[in-house]
Amino acid sequence: MKKLSMILSFVVVLLLMGNMYAQEMNPEAGKLYNEGNSMLKAGNYVGAIDNYNKALDIEKDYRIYYQRGVAQKKARKLEDAKNSFEECIKLKSDFSAAYNALGGVYFQMGKFTEAIKNFEKVLTLTNKESVTKKVKKNLSLAYTKLGNIELGKGNAQKGIEYLKKAVEYYNYDAAYLSLAKVYSELGEWDKSIAAAENALKYRAKITKGGPYYYMGVSYKGKGDTAKAKEMFNKAKKDATYRKTAEYELSLLN
Repeated sequence: MKKLSMILSFVVVLLLMGNMYAQEMNPEAGKLYNEGNSMLKAGNYVGAIDNYNKALDIEKDYRIYYQRGVAQKKARKLEDAKNSFEECIKLKSDFSAAYNALGGVYFQMGKFTEAIKNFEKVLTLTNKESVTKKVKKNLSLAYTKLGNIELGKGNAQKGIEYLKKAVEYYNYDAAYLSLAKVYSELGEWDKSIAAAENALKYRAKITKGGPYYYMGVSYKGKGDTAKAKEMFNKAKKDATYRKTAEYELSLLN
């Protein structure tokens, strides 16, 4: 969760403080808002939140709610951040950054279905290619989480459904690896091999051992002993899969 949250963190704050000017805002509220932005940029989240609260006492502006949500998220006050982004959306229902930020908060809370709903809303509101690309990656991460949860419950078909959705949005190596594993367990050898090959093709974080191991299992299932040995020999170079790969090799010798 921590690693994926770090991946998400740069997307949650789509609009930097300097891009959200206090134009057409009550002067006193605008002053407090700008002071809050300066504190947020400096890492003084408590001070920033206090200034945003004072600004909101004067004027209920969607920008203030948004920035307060950003500060609260950074301060690990996720429930408060969620509430701030929701208030922001009530005031400006077409503000894509707020939906994106809310999706990021839900992701960190482990509420992946809610995160997906908000990320998908962003896609209906933005026409920026860079934003769309990042949000699709976040959708892939969230669907992968849901897929693995379902697999953990023994719901293979539902898990596969989510994982396939994940790779539709983004070629996520971990999603392909999970597909390779579950397909091998179901005896769907060709699908397992194809998923493992994609895990290697788009590998960014995972090690090579997993894809090679599940290819080995699948080639063994297909009766291709030579290919299975080749894959298990590659898999055993990875410390995580060494013992299981060596065991499989012992059965083939």
